Amino acid sequence: MNEPRLRLSALLTGLVFVVFICAVSPYNNAKLQNSPLGGSHFPLASFAALLFMLGILNPILSLVRREWRFNRHELLLVWSMVTVSTGVAYTGLMRTFIINITTPVWFTTTTSNLAQVLLPYLPSTIFPKDPATVKALYSGLEGGLDMPWWHVAAAVSWGEWLVPMAWWGLFIGSIYMATLGLVGLFTHQWIENEKMNFPLLRVPEILGEESENRTLLRFLTHRYFIVGCALPVLLHTLNGLHAYFPEVPQIPALLLAQPYIPREGLLSGYSKLKIYIFPAFIGFAFLTSRQVSFSLWFFFALGGLAPGLSQALGWRLPAAAVGTTFGPVLSRAEEMQMIGALGVFFFFIVWLARTHLWLTFASVFSKSGADDYRGFLSPRPALFLFAGGLAGAVLWLCLFGMGFLAACLFLAVCFMIQLVSSRLVCQGGLPYFTLTVAPSDGFLAFLDTRIIAPVTLYLGLIVQKVAFLDVRESLSPSLFHSSTLSEGSRPRRRFLWGVLWAILLGLIVSFAATLVLYYKFGISSIPDDWAVETTRRVHESAAQLLTHPEEPKKWSIAFMLIGAGLMSLLIAGYHHFIWWPLHPIGYLTAYSSAMQLLWFGFLVGWLCNTLVLRYGGANRYKEVRRFFVGLIFGDMIMAIVWLIAGFWTPISYHVLPL
Repeated sequence: MNEPRLRLSALLTGLVFVVFICAVSPYNNAKLQNSPLGGSHFPLASFAALLFMLGILNPILSLVRREWRFNRHELLLVWSMVTVSTGVAYTGLMRTFIINITTPVWFTTTTSNLAQVLLPYLPSTIFPKDPATVKALYSGLEGGLDMPWWHVAAAVSWGEWLVPMAWWGLFIGSIYMATLGLVGLFTHQWIENEKMNFPLLRVPEILGEESENRTLLRFLTHRYFIVGCALPVLLHTLNGLHAYFPEVPQIPALLLAQPYIPREGLLSGYSKLKIYIFPAFIGFAFLTSRQVSFSLWFFFALGGLAPGLSQALGWRLPAAAVGTTFGPVLSRAEEMQMIGALGVFFFFIVWLARTHLWLTFASVFSKSGADDYRGFLSPRPALFLFAGGLAGAVLWLCLFGMGFLAACLFLAVCFMIQLVSSRLVCQGGLPYFTLTVAPSDGFLAFLDTRIIAPVTLYLGLIVQKVAFLDVRESLSPSLFHSSTLSEGSRPRRRFLWGVLWAILLGLIVSFAATLVLYYKFGISSIPDDWAVETTRRVHESAAQLLTHPEEPKKWSIAFMLIGAGLMSLLIAGYHHFIWWPLHPIGYLTAYSSAMQLLWFGFLVGWLCNTLVLRYGGANRYKEVRRFFVGLIFGDMIMAIVWLIAGFWTPISYHVLPL
């Protein structure tokens, strides 16, 4: 029996969702501070779109004509289109993009003297230089609060943005082209050769399969699923009502370890430990392989011993030892281990794929194996896409003042970290992940900043913040997930084109929506302090390096070498010993701020997974899995309910982390 085909109606439906969600996301996420429509690699918007199609559209279409129902592959196509676009619409790009390229000129409207340091190194064609335009952006249009949205859109000085956006569009297009090529190069390897588990895809796949088999109602009414779904519904019903009506009792979803752990001594590193109870994260951890889920919480717990051991040994490094850094949460020299570990793990990924990559390179000169691939893109055109996108990005950087060698090395490290972070999200089932270190931190640790050309340094730091630093909604893992979900769809290229159109439309709509939002309310009046402060800190730190150069940091280099050595040992054990209990990706997340939210969920999920398989076997696992899918389902349902409530009330209750 032939697989059902992807119809044009599914693609158009996905684009309608994309336009609506990208238009609403800036206002919902930044202004209302409501539960983000994206916010992770399991976006709330994607789940809501899937639920709408399963619970409303398909039943209506069945009443009219059964053949009009959306099939499993069409449901997954819409899921993928919404997922890739939600990241672009917020933290993946637009949350800090406009703020990033206007901050230097904004400094001229304040008492800060940083503008005098930074403006000489700004290429005029890619940064808005008119102070009046930038001031209106930060203060809002005069009378903008009383204007309807379409009047604000008509009052925006679009001509001032045309040239900068055209140039930035070329760069972002090149980066996304290279990212798409990277996904095409490695998807087949990860699915076919490494048999990699994609835990975050299990829920949409299960719901799609049940819908296709006409057993969705039976699945949703199974006793295990109902119990699993009821727990987060009860939790968030009480806690949400408590947020609106304090007299309603609440169930604590955050427990602090501080009252029970001393600030000094071996366990001092756990004094700020927090236990977050997110039922959905427990569900994802249960769906992840046991070795991975165990390693994720184990290395986080192990990392908490480091401060106590340092105190016990009388070894305390000052925070200044790490120098000026740009990692999102990097604060101690010990955390520079992650740079060495990331580099070694990247080469391990490439080494595992060596045969596949060699065959891909060989296929350039022949047509053998051209149609034998997994995912939505053949590795051979993917190779050309990656090379073309990388060349375009290098040319763009060189055009605006960065040296050729510096541009090549910088982008190589950026894509290296992007590939590793995609592996962490896709294999680790991490719905929420943050980098510890930035691509630039490795260069700044080894180099005397006086030998780096000022334009190269400053432009590299800006580009890093635009495209490579905030990975909570990074495009790369979403594309890997989309490529995996395309398996079995026909025609396969239609799935790819749907994703590409979603990215393009998401870029256009989200940029326009974000700009209109800023001109209506003013960036300074929007309560998204994280976006403004983290972006401003990049420019302030860049000015610090330009005016006060730094020498190589010996402690950072030492810990980078330690990280490379430890990762090498972990990889050797993982690759050579069947009994080896630790997966290397656990070490890569040890210092990530995301694990502060996830560690307890992975501990509980791993423990449940282990007990069920040991005492119940594979058959019992399939039954109990419904309970953990119910945990995810219930959490997402309540997030949607309170998101809708947040649109009409001044209070926002957050089911999931911001």
